[in-house]
Amino acid sequence: MEVVFLFKVTQMTCLLAVGKFPSTVSGLMKWALSTVEIWCNEVGLLVNPDKTGLVAYTRKRKLQGLFEPELSGVKLRLSGSVKYLGVILDSRLTWREHVEAKVRKAHNLLWACRRAHGLRWGLRPKVVHWLYVAIVRSTISFASLVGCPGCQTASTKRKLSKVQRLASLGITGPFRTNPTGAMEALVGLPPLDLLIQGEASGVWGVGLTSTLDKGIPVY
Repeated sequence: MEVVFLFKVTQMTCLLAVGKFPSTVSGLMKWALSTVEIWCNEVGLLVNPDKTGLVAYTRKRKLQGLFEPELSGVKLRLSGSVKYLGVILDSRLTWREHVEAKVRKAHNLLWACRRAHGLRWGLRPKVVHWLYVAIVRSTISFASLVGCPGCQTASTKRKLSKVQRLASLGITGPFRTNPTGAMEALVGLPPLDLLIQGEASGVWGVGLTSTLDKGIPVY
């Protein structure tokens, strides 16, 4: 099947060309970009090529026949990942880069919260628990439906466990040698990998279909 899908959310637009051969996909994308450029000229809009990403989603190592199309006279460079609606989409759809970025952001938020409390001063444990659940944990579980596969590896589980351990230490204030599982059970925090898996299952259960089903075929 050779088709181009168009996704439009607020001011962000995504074009997805699907095909069997790299040369065919490149031709479809070139046609779609030229169509978008013509429409923008008719309605008086501009598209910034510097803020436009180009990613080839495939498991093939060599893409013979693939060429980089142009937008407004600027050749788009092929990259390994792109960020769309807060989700990092890598070329192999492993979601590891997305999860790692969320873990780094959660670490930064936790250390920012640690400046507001200590063992004998600052915010109460109840408030620290609320800050973690409402702000930090929701940052990691954002887009859990697509990020769930990237959270099932052993290395990612260890990174998620370190984040929750840091939060549990801030909430309970025990010795640093206390086991993470005991602190999680004490404050009622399930492991992050299980939480993300559960949220993804819940979202899928309410009837959310795949992203392609939301697309609008334009060719």
